[in-house]
Amino acid sequence: MKNRLEEAACTPAPVNSSLFNPKCTLPHGLTIEHVFHAMNEFLEFLGFINRQLYTKGMPRLESFLMPANFSSIVGEFMNITIPKYCPSLVKNQYHNGHPDLIPKDKFPNNAVQYSNEGIELKGSRHLSGWQGHNPESIWLMVFCFDSNTSNDKRKGISPKPFRFKGVYAGKLNKKDWAFSGRSEKSRRTITASVNRGGVNKMKVNWVYEDLGE
Repeated sequence: MKNRLEEAACTPAPVNSSLFNPKCTLPHGLTIEHVFHAMNEFLEFLGFINRQLYTKGMPRLESFLMPANFSSIVGEFMNITIPKYCPSLVKNQYHNGHPDLIPKDKFPNNAVQYSNEGIELKGSRHLSGWQGHNPESIWLMVFCFDSNTSNDKRKGISPKPFRFKGVYAGKLNKKDWAFSGRSEKSRRTITASVNRGGVNKMKVNWVYEDLGE
């Protein structure tokens, strides 16, 4: 039974096209159709990788990577894939530039170290508490998902397919963030979290939502 569940979990749950919000507001020419195609492409990628791993008796990608690393893969994949479908956006070519996606031909060589124009992308297993490094005024889009993690085996959690639970987007201001500094002796990375007001702003403008268990 366990192997059967593991094999079934290699194929992600499909995106339901009827669960997109046609009334949501998205910037820079981005549409829900572009987002739909990018999400589907990620599912094709993950399913292909996991099925290949399964044939070799190896764990699925989400089952051995650190949870934060897998979330980063989700966000980075959207960063390179959305511009394939949305011709008005490009991946920011500046190394570690901000934001992730910027308007095409807005900046020299489509690269900018920092700008408030564009969209910052994140992948997250959580439906709130999304983090960044600084409080800032920027469009933020978060791809929320459910999947196994590298901690599930020791917790006795059964294999389950990857599933997108929601996509939320909003134009945040500095007041929509809660800044969390650190002491001089701390080694913790300085972060800022989207506060309740910011989360509510994004959820009112939901792009995709599939919260059923």
